[in-house]
Amino acid sequence: MQNEHKDGPSPQAGLRRCLGLRETITITVGTVIGVGLFTVGANVVGMLGPAVILATLAALAVSVYPSLLYAEMGASLPFAGGTYQYASLGLGRPMGMLAGWNFIISMVSVASGEALAFSFYLRTLLGALGIALPLSDRALACLALAAFLVLALCGVELTGRLQNGFLFFFWGVAAVWILSSLPSMHFTASFAVEARYLTPGGFLGCVALIWWCFAGFETCCAMGEEIRHPQINLPRALFLAPFLVFAVNGLFQWALLCLVPSGNLHALAEAAAPYAEGMRLAGVAGLPLVLLCAGIAFGGDFSTLNASVSAPARYLYTMARDGALPAFFGKLHPRRQTPVPAILVLGALMIALVSTDSIPYIASLSLFATLLYYVIGILSACGLRRRMPRLARPYRAPGIRVGAPVSVAIYLLLMTQLDRGAVLAGIAWCALGLLLWAACRKRYPAPAREEAPLPEPPGADEKAKMDREYRFWTAAVACLAAVVLALNLWVLLR
Repeated sequence: MQNEHKDGPSPQAGLRRCLGLRETITITVGTVIGVGLFTVGANVVGMLGPAVILATLAALAVSVYPSLLYAEMGASLPFAGGTYQYASLGLGRPMGMLAGWNFIISMVSVASGEALAFSFYLRTLLGALGIALPLSDRALACLALAAFLVLALCGVELTGRLQNGFLFFFWGVAAVWILSSLPSMHFTASFAVEARYLTPGGFLGCVALIWWCFAGFETCCAMGEEIRHPQINLPRALFLAPFLVFAVNGLFQWALLCLVPSGNLHALAEAAAPYAEGMRLAGVAGLPLVLLCAGIAFGGDFSTLNASVSAPARYLYTMARDGALPAFFGKLHPRRQTPVPAILVLGALMIALVSTDSIPYIASLSLFATLLYYVIGILSACGLRRRMPRLARPYRAPGIRVGAPVSVAIYLLLMTQLDRGAVLAGIAWCALGLLLWAACRKRYPAPAREEAPLPEPPGADEKAKMDREYRFWTAAVACLAAVVLALNLWVLLR
C-alpha cells in the first residue's frame, strides 16, 4: 500500500519525537483522570448509587469505537494537531478549523475546571492539617494554572517525565487510601435511586456526566509529532486508554459507595468536592482524608493540568502554521522549541474561565465542544477512507460503515443533555473561530503540502522491547479493569 502523505502536513523542523508508549498513555489518561472523576463524575454516585457502574459501562462503550478510529488516523497521520489535521484532510479546511477550535476550548475548560477542583481539595487537605489559607479558591486555581503554564514553556520532555510522576503518585496514594479506608467501609446497606434518574432522559444525563471522565482519550493524537514510532505507540495507547480510565473511575466510585452511608449518598449529588464530602459524611478524618486529598490534588489534578495545559497549544500552533490562525501563534521558542505565544494566550483564557467559579458550567461547555469535535473526528475517518484510499494505515479500524454513524448518533444524543447557556456559548465560540479562519484565509495563504512519510520503523531489538512493554501494560490494564468491574457488580447485585 502506498504511503500517500502528499496532503499531510509538511515535516517542519520544530517539535521533537521524544515520548514513548508510557508517556503517551500517561499524558492521555492524565488528561481525563481528574476534574470529571473528582467532581461531576462523583456527583453521579449520589444520583445513581451502586447503579453508577451501569452509566460508567455505557460511557466506556461509547468511547471504545471512536478510540479505534483515532488509532487509525493517529497512526496514519502522526503529526501535531490531531483532529484538526484529520478533519482538514478528510472533510475540508472549514471543518478542520471547527474541530481544532473546539478541541482548544474543550481542553481549556478542562484545565480551568481542574484548577478549581485542585483548590477545593487543597483547601480540604490543609484544613485537615489545621492550616487555614487566606486565599480564595479562584486565586489558588490561578496560581496552579500559572505554575503549569511555566512548566509547559519548559518543553515536552520535562512535561512527559513529570506526567509519569504525577500519575504514579496518584495511583500509589490511591491504593494506600483505599487500604487505609477499608475498616470504615460498609458493604450491606441499600440505596433507593430517585425516580427522575430512572427515566431514559435522566439516565442519559448521568451517562453524559460520566462520559466527561472519558473525554480526551485521544489527547495523544494532538502530540503526534512528539511521539516516537507513532505508527505503533499511538494505536497501542488508544487501545488501552478507555479501559484504564474505566478502571480508575470504577475503583473510586466503588470506594465512595462503600464509604458513605447509603442514607447520605444523595448529598454527593450537589457537592463541589464529592470525595472530601463523602469522607466527612462517613465520619472519616485523619490519615485517610489527608491521603485522599493529597492524591487527588497533587496526583490526579496535577496530571490533568499538566496534559491539558500542554496539548491545546499544539493545536493552536499547528493551525497557525497552516494559515488557519494568525502566524503569531505558530512561533516556537528558539531553544526549547515550545509554542510560547499559544501557551500564554490559552493560559489567559483558562484564567478567564476560572473566574466563573462554576465547574458545572465549565463541564457543560467542555462537553459541548468535546462532543462536537468527536463527531467531526469520526466523520473525518470516513472522509479519509474516501479521499485518501491509498494512505498507509498501520492500523485499520473494523466496521466503519456501522460503527461511525452509530457513534455520531450517540454523541449527538448526549449533546441534548447539556446546559443551554453553555451550548449557546459553544455556538458563539464556533462562530468566532470561523470568522477568524475566514479572515486568516485571505491574509495567510495555505502552505504548500509536501511529502511527509511516516517515521522510520524501530529496529528489531527496539521493537521487541516495545512489544514487551505493551504486553505488560495490556495485562495490567486488563486485570485492573476486571477486578474493578467485579467489585462494582458485587455492590450493585448484593
